[in-house]
Amino acid sequence: MNNSSMVNLRLALAATAVSLLFAGCGLAETTAVAASQAASAAEEAKRGKELEAKVQRDIEAAQKTAADARANAEAEEQ
Repeated sequence: MNNSSMVNLRLALAATAVSLLFAGCGLAETTAVAASQAASAAEEAKRGKELEAKVQRDIEAAQKTAADARANAEAEEQ
């Protein structure tokens, strides 16, 4: 074997050892859980924005209804 092959073999062995260590300590699973939680948080944030928009529409509709009622009351007084 030449030096280049030895270096490649050592790098491959080192990468394999690191992979085994990470798999053994649960880092791979932890990463998957973190990704799942991030997706869940993003979905929750999206639902929050949708709820905020709905509440704003409801407030605007209530304000318009109140303004219309005041205008009708003022018109009846005259």
